[in-house]
Amino acid sequence: MAKLSHAEYIRQETVTGTVPMTSKDRQYSFWDLFLTTSGFSIATWCYTQGAYVAQYLTFKQMLINIFCFNIVWILIECIPVFFAVRYGIDLWVWLRSVLGIKGVAILATVISMANFGWYAVDSRLFGSSMINLFGAFGVTLDERFWLPALGVLCVILGTLIALGGPEVIKWTNRFLVTALLIVGAIVVAICFTAVPLPEFLKYTPAQSIYDTKLGNFMLSAEGNVAFAFSWSTQALVLPRLAKTERSGYWSTSLAYGVVAPFFVAAGGVMAIAMYMKTGVYVDDHTKMLATLACPGFSHHSLLMVAFANIGTQGTGSYVNCMIIKSGIPKLSYKLLVILAMFYVSALTIWGWVMDNFGSFISLAAQIQGPIIGMTVVDYLLVKKRKISLKSLYNIDGHNAYDFTHGFNLVGLACILIAFVTNMVFIYNPLTAEIKSPIFLILTGSGYTAVCGGLLYYLASLTPLRRYMLKDRDELEIV
Repeated sequence: MAKLSHAEYIRQETVTGTVPMTSKDRQYSFWDLFLTTSGFSIATWCYTQGAYVAQYLTFKQMLINIFCFNIVWILIECIPVFFAVRYGIDLWVWLRSVLGIKGVAILATVISMANFGWYAVDSRLFGSSMINLFGAFGVTLDERFWLPALGVLCVILGTLIALGGPEVIKWTNRFLVTALLIVGAIVVAICFTAVPLPEFLKYTPAQSIYDTKLGNFMLSAEGNVAFAFSWSTQALVLPRLAKTERSGYWSTSLAYGVVAPFFVAAGGVMAIAMYMKTGVYVDDHTKMLATLACPGFSHHSLLMVAFANIGTQGTGSYVNCMIIKSGIPKLSYKLLVILAMFYVSALTIWGWVMDNFGSFISLAAQIQGPIIGMTVVDYLLVKKRKISLKSLYNIDGHNAYDFTHGFNLVGLACILIAFVTNMVFIYNPLTAEIKSPIFLILTGSGYTAVCGGLLYYLASLTPLRRYMLKDRDELEIV
């Protein structure tokens, strides 16, 4: 095999995220990153999330719940985008300084394995879209076979996009996002045509998941905070491709904090309209589109949503494989993408994640929350925006981030304490049981972020600071 030139090697490694991205290699403008990130965030599970919230809140409460909790937490969790752009690295490379090099290798793999559950949901929604589209033309497909089979097809097509890397993803999403934003706006207009706005304002949810209005509101908020957190470990990979820190932060924040919640709200509006039309709550956006829209628009919308799922698969595979590669750099990117294809296909066929959507996103957020809290605190208060790049990559004997045999025991302890205390004392996502009034202020996911960040900061005020900041002796100010 011919040896790669230096330029080819750098190009290859920046695609897979294992070396810092230099300013001359950064290819995404504000609009490039905004459209790519929006294409990633306009996943059809947004409609599922909106339908979930709509079952328990009034129309006004639903909009407040969706937009406020998403926007506030996204603006906070995207603060580390500044370091992602400044240093040309992604979150998981920075986290070597918080969790230790081996700690990142393990957690990056575990969280990516969990993240891939989202793409099993995505692929099954693709299958549902196609089954409904065929049904509109009088072709009946047996869901028991075709739902998982078409879902696997979505995974395979998304894998082809992922193998193309950032450039293919960028151009795919430029087309899809523009079309889907138009579809989303028209969907909302159709819903308000089918059910007049005054009727929406009179809507009263028929179901309850808690015995007080505040409890219902905050349990729905837990879903939205968990939804916001679901982007966190993936959100700080693409921004390193941005040309400026400002464009990296705002394009990422607007995509996850405004565009994604808009589609969540659209799902909620569709769910309410369906309930007021049929008396039944439906969380399948394909059935909602088929019922509420005229046949022509319904068919085009289902087709566009189906292609959106493929684009989401491609971007998600690329991002999560880079996360794993950030923890274990020697792994082949192409091999990871192929392995991810088989793994997501298996999850698609199994169907558990789709059937337990609410518990899944909340449980995943219990692990991501402390990492969000620690990352923001570490960047702003502990390391104060300075890091040793040599130690991040173990260059020339610089090993400040080896900590204890490759594990930062302080960072790992903060995650464990936040997770366990939440499950035991605050909120159990598996049973939806509220155990403390703290939940009614922070939600369970929010508690884990605050707890993880606070514990990490307090540890830095003790003699543990020397252990946490071993890099100060060799710090390079970049």
